[in-house]
Amino acid sequence: MLRLSGGVYSEVIAHALAGLPNEACGLLAAPAGGEVVDRFFPVRNAAESSQIYRLDDAEYLQVERTADDEGLTLVAVMHSHTHTTAYPSPTDVRDASAFDPFGALLYVIVSLKDPEPALRCYRILDGEITEEPVAVGG
Repeated sequence: MLRLSGGVYSEVIAHALAGLPNEACGLLAAPAGGEVVDRFFPVRNAAESSQIYRLDDAEYLQVERTADDEGLTLVAVMHSHTHTTAYPSPTDVRDASAFDPFGALLYVIVSLKDPEPALRCYRILDGEITEEPVAVGG
């Protein structure tokens, strides 16, 4: 299960909307050993595309350093889908397998297809997609 603080949920949705017309992306972190994600790090979409995302390498390294310095653990990668549902595309699955071959991270997708954004979460391991429940608050 992915547990998001209300503030992080709001930040993720706002970042997804602000990224339009392109996909937006970022990283989510929780205190080491903690259960609630209480930190969102927006990251520039280096692909600058409405159909794919690529975390900016330099920003990703800076987020890793900041998380380490603050005793946080990166737990999820977030990105938006501008015109499709909140479900991993074949490209998302391929990229997750390359970026996170051991399935340590969760993948949060925010769909902007409908007027109300929809946020869902998945674990992707060996090409298998498993939906994880999301709780907001706390």
